[in-house]
Amino acid sequence: MQPTLVLIGLVIAAATLAAILWSIAYPKHRLWPPKRYTKATPVLVWVPTFTLFGILIVLGFMDWGSLLFPTWLRFGVGIPLIVVGNVIVWSEVVQFGIAQIGGARGSLRTGGMYRYSRNPQYIADIAMIIGWIVLCASSGAALVGFAGIAVLIAAPLAEEPWLKEQYGSPFDKYRAKVRRFL
Repeated sequence: MQPTLVLIGLVIAAATLAAILWSIAYPKHRLWPPKRYTKATPVLVWVPTFTLFGILIVLGFMDWGSLLFPTWLRFGVGIPLIVVGNVIVWSEVVQFGIAQIGGARGSLRTGGMYRYSRNPQYIADIAMIIGWIVLCASSGAALVGFAGIAVLIAAPLAEEPWLKEQYGSPFDKYRAKVRRFL
């Protein structure tokens, strides 16, 4: 079952990355962010996202400890990354709302964690994935996790032209002051 889960996780990550790369290459025909937010949008955004995270969790438990990471690293680095990542992600979800996180139009957010990074939620998601890989020390979770991280690194490149289109000069000023990641 583990190879099947790894394959499913890699296929989800590859399909998502392909949609993002398409959106970067062809912004007028972009898939992300969606041109129109419909009732199907949350399903198309959240089902693959939560499926990928679910696969990471299951793989981590199935293959627990297959990588030889020292215990102090696993628990001393893995758990704090997971906790801090979750706090940041969910505090920003509360500020934005689920719809706007999933591609609905809203307001340009420049406060909170967005004062330090234009993409604090992606950084926090990356921290959670790295934390889980370190904690579970699973080769299967690492494989799928690094594919997921590639998606999270590419996503802002598809979103920034949309943000420029939506918010114009205020986004340009924000982009000039705040780094994309850290």
